Amino acid sequence: MQVTPELLSAFPSLKPLPLPTLAQLAQESSVNKFARRGVVLSAGVREECVCFLFEGRLQGVDFTIDGREVGLYFVEPGDFCGELGMFDHGPQPEFVIALTAVVAVFVPMESLRQISLQHPLLLKLLGERLAARVRQMTKQRSLLGLPNISQRVCCQLWLLVPEAARQSLQASMIANPPTHMEIAIMLNLSRETVSRVFQILQTRLIVKRDGSSLLHISDVAALKRLAEGTEEL
Repeated sequence: MQVTPELLSAFPSLKPLPLPTLAQLAQESSVNKFARRGVVLSAGVREECVCFLFEGRLQGVDFTIDGREVGLYFVEPGDFCGELGMFDHGPQPEFVIALTAVVAVFVPMESLRQISLQHPLLLKLLGERLAARVRQMTKQRSLLGLPNISQRVCCQLWLLVPEAARQSLQASMIANPPTHMEIAIMLNLSRETVSRVFQILQTRLIVKRDGSSLLHISDVAALKRLAEGTEEL
């Protein structure tokens, strides 16, 4: 696959850029494919590109002192990662791995840095996404402090429910939900523990899986109560 201005404009953060600028970036960018569990960005390395995800799903992970893998965030198609070095010229702080087969576009960081000085809207969009990720990781860290394991899993699910459904408390669905193992990594739990919580949620008709691509949240209000701790499984 060749990087074209049209391909770059498919990413919301790059779409506002004028066509000549996208054409310039396209010439400097590259497409890479990764198999499941492939390392897309490496911790401790000063990466030279920002990774824009075209297909698949990525996860930012770190490792504890005793070698346990801890999930930090997910990256969905249209989103990007590895942008921190744009702002401080420092190394990549965490690993980013492929959770599925992945197609990613790598855009040179220095080019984005220079373009952002000419197009403040790009800098604004990058900054907003960075702020959103910091908030997301802060919430993720707070989940690890919950002593009730079931509540921890329900909180993670609640964060994945679309915002509109969280406001209306109407039945909803999570597209391409993370696997039990991926949730376990995010919450520092075993896969078996997460599976047991899901079994209870399914028995109580709060959630229902539709293959691997959809998770129906049948009772959003109940999931909210479980996540807030006002009700227990």
